[in-house]
Amino acid sequence: MKQTPRALSELFTQYVRKQATAAEQGLGFAETLGEVLPHDAQPVQPVDPALAWKDAVVAANGAGRSWAVPPEWPQLVAAQEPAVAVALALGNFPQLVRNVQPLLTGVDLTRLRESANRPTNLPALMEWAAGVQEYPQKLLAAGVLRLAREFDRAAALLRAKDVPAEWGAARANEEAALLWHRGRYEEAAKAWQAAEATTAVLFNRGMAALFLGRAAEAHAALTQATAQLPETNAWHHLGRLYLALADARR
Repeated sequence: MKQTPRALSELFTQYVRKQATAAEQGLGFAETLGEVLPHDAQPVQPVDPALAWKDAVVAANGAGRSWAVPPEWPQLVAAQEPAVAVALALGNFPQLVRNVQPLLTGVDLTRLRESANRPTNLPALMEWAAGVQEYPQKLLAAGVLRLAREFDRAAALLRAKDVPAEWGAARANEEAALLWHRGRYEEAAKAWQAAEATTAVLFNRGMAALFLGRAAEAHAALTQATAQLPETNAWHHLGRLYLALADARR
């Protein structure tokens, strides 16, 4: 007697339970996007909000901290358009690079830096970010606001003066990431060069150099960064993709 029907039934049951648990944690797939709609020219695989969240806090996970999921995170994830030049920073996740085809055509990478995302309309998320009062939660809120394209609000949080010394390096990385995603690419690259060489900063030095047309510089930094990221980490794999692109252009 074949066991396939039973196996499929068990897998489906496990899937439903997993999605129910994710929904309870605020990490389920967005059921409706309301006014927040992706505008991709072609359909792409939706990003799992739970997986995105796991990768969205990697930039500060060295502190071993557990981060609470912001409200409307699934809607924010669903609203993101595919990107190519993604900084390793709080709020960002490698799955933003959902369409690698443009990267594989040999095109000038400096032409692919910009993202067309527009600010989102997520009131609960904005209210949550406005209510954050302490560090390091302010860093996380700033990163999430940056992902939501609320750049001025993100910058206001990063200007906070009550920054514990242990979070100084992380804030410097976030400040540079904000510059990068605002389109101030050279300023961001200089900021990362001046920052402490954490794993995230090394990754971002390499990413920035790659998309600024400096392949040799990108190769050196990305080699260091990927060596420090575990192979089970999605940022490691994105770093390897960027490294391959740098190799092809040296």
